[in-house]
Amino acid sequence: MSNQLEGRQRIVAIDGPSGVGKSTVSRCLAAELGFTYLDTGAMYRAVAYGCERAGVDVEDEAAVAELLENMHIQLLPPVPGGDDVCVLLNGEDIGIFIRTPEMGMLASKVSAQQAVRAKLTAMQQDLGKNGSLVAEGRDIGTVVFPNASWKFYLDASPEERARRRVAQLQEKGQIVDEGELLAQIIKRDQDDRERKMAPLARAEDAVLVDSSSLNADGVVARMLEVVRQ
Repeated sequence: MSNQLEGRQRIVAIDGPSGVGKSTVSRCLAAELGFTYLDTGAMYRAVAYGCERAGVDVEDEAAVAELLENMHIQLLPPVPGGDDVCVLLNGEDIGIFIRTPEMGMLASKVSAQQAVRAKLTAMQQDLGKNGSLVAEGRDIGTVVFPNASWKFYLDASPEERARRRVAQLQEKGQIVDEGELLAQIIKRDQDDRERKMAPLARAEDAVLVDSSSLNADGVVARMLEVVRQ
């Protein structure tokens, strides 16, 4: 490892807005490097789902904090042939319920709360203690792992992100209005950037990768080039 990376954690931090392909790229990059993949977004979605199922208003910070005390979230490797990380909430597999645009909007709201941020950030940092990790989210390079060896900010236009997400959901048999989804993406971008706690931001030392005209393989190749320098 070069002198430039001495003292840093052996972690790849990938930040960026919703629907930009962070999960797909992170999984592929982790596989190429032999690293563990950490889907932090799934953790916030799990909290949002737990609130919805319990009938708790995601904007009621006191109620969310109380509910959070009894939430146990686990991330497991994807099942054979699957793409998404297996997400357990109190031992129950909730993966099928949390990958919707609506749950993404709720996750954005709970992620702005101090109690949620504190608990999940601590969990993520604990998982990163041993290094050899690819972590993706919105504040990975700025807050969770500011000392990561490699940082990337993955971006694409809202229109391209909406198009990709519609295609992805249609493959799963879900019918989605592209215009409505685009509006949700733009609104979530705004919420994520303007929240007071750990807003979506590009770390000063993060490499910008615009995936608007790149497929996942192209993005992974670009990131591997940087990591292996």
